[in-house]
Amino acid sequence: MALYMKAAEILEKAESKQGALKTLVYDSKFSNIKQLFALVCETHKFSSILEEIIESTKLLKQTKLRMHLAKVLTYDLLMGRGVKCGGNWKTVMMKHRSRLQAALARKKVKQRVSKNEDLLPSSALRPAGELLPRYVRVNTLKTTVEDTVDYLKRDGFSYLGQASKLDDLTLKKRDFVRDMYLPELLVFSPKTDFHEHFLYKAGHIILQDKASCLPAYLLNPPPGSHVIDACAAPGNKTSHLAAIMKNKGRLFAFDLDAKRLATMSTLQLRAGVTIHQLAHQDFLKLNPDSSQFKDVEYILLDPSCSGSGMVCLQDDDSTADQEKNQMRLASLASFQLRCLNHGLKFPSLKRLVYSTCSVHRQENEDVVTAGWFLCCHSGLNEVYTHSTSVFVPAPPRPAHTASLWLCWRNILRIRSASKSQQFTSVPQRNYHTVCPSVRRELLTLKLQRLKTNQHLQQ
Repeated sequence: MALYMKAAEILEKAESKQGALKTLVYDSKFSNIKQLFALVCETHKFSSILEEIIESTKLLKQTKLRMHLAKVLTYDLLMGRGVKCGGNWKTVMMKHRSRLQAALARKKVKQRVSKNEDLLPSSALRPAGELLPRYVRVNTLKTTVEDTVDYLKRDGFSYLGQASKLDDLTLKKRDFVRDMYLPELLVFSPKTDFHEHFLYKAGHIILQDKASCLPAYLLNPPPGSHVIDACAAPGNKTSHLAAIMKNKGRLFAFDLDAKRLATMSTLQLRAGVTIHQLAHQDFLKLNPDSSQFKDVEYILLDPSCSGSGMVCLQDDDSTADQEKNQMRLASLASFQLRCLNHGLKFPSLKRLVYSTCSVHRQENEDVVTAGWFLCCHSGLNEVYTHSTSVFVPAPPRPAHTASLWLCWRNILRIRSASKSQQFTSVPQRNYHTVCPSVRRELLTLKLQRLKTNQHLQQ
């Protein structure tokens, strides 16, 4: 019974963007990690099929089970080795077994297949975790890249130096390279597992995908600055910010989920972060003019989103409820825009990074464009997309020079100043190499999405 409860809990957390499946499994401290991981992965792989079967048989209505628990029980009943628990759950599932089996059989007949695996879309047959590399961020609060490389070489890994490109890079099982753009990022073969490795348990390395590292890298707050991580849990970006700041300054981290904050506190302690102030608080209810936040110059905003850009959460579009999805996207985009607008109200703000794990325009370009118009009406003088600039007539913004960085899977730089000559300093980063140039249509401000990396969560 505990196995199914824990598996359902992990699936729900993963689908709500609270962490990677594998990380959530290992952090659960469940007695049989391998059994739990296998059940979670297989249930997730067949998730859309299981959901369709559950809905067609009205299982939730008749059993009062929640969807994620129903999925793991239905998977084991139909595709696994049978429901292994006793008590009410087994009784309930056995009562509905014939109807569930009939629904699965009808689906196979409809798709003209005989095996369960043949029901899966081709993209699910080879998980993204087998295609994309494993990224590891060196935690510079506890060690250096050089020391980490030396340790790994002594541990039997083969260091191939700094990569010149990753597109066609083929890494063998124990090979690794250093990323060409992010200096603290190491790249390993896809199936490399560090969850039981000393460096991970000691907080010397963080298992964090490249796309997830970009927001803090682009925000680049200097040591001693005041920073807000608006939607902080599970905390990888927070620890990255602390490392960039060299544990000097103030780092405010907010989240509405008390359990996630408790987990985050443990992870920050393991990472050696000392400048963070965690708070179970709504970012939208912060008073930007309060004395506590009057010196905040940098904000990282990674609000709740659809998670459609996360490899492990990509759905089969053929079974998606498009109308329901559009309503959800509209609701998310409204919340995201409120967060962005609120972030721009902090009086000492110099730079803000907005990031999502979404591929949808509604959560990215549309939110940013609306935020851009807000800037226009409050004193935006110049818009920069790398080397391209366009001047926008607007009233000056007294005593407020700000630089807004908007980063999602597209990267757009916007600088605002009371005078066009008075810009805040921009960090010496080679942004042109992180992603290609943005093509801009100046009159309509149409933004072209730039692909960085899939947000690998395996």
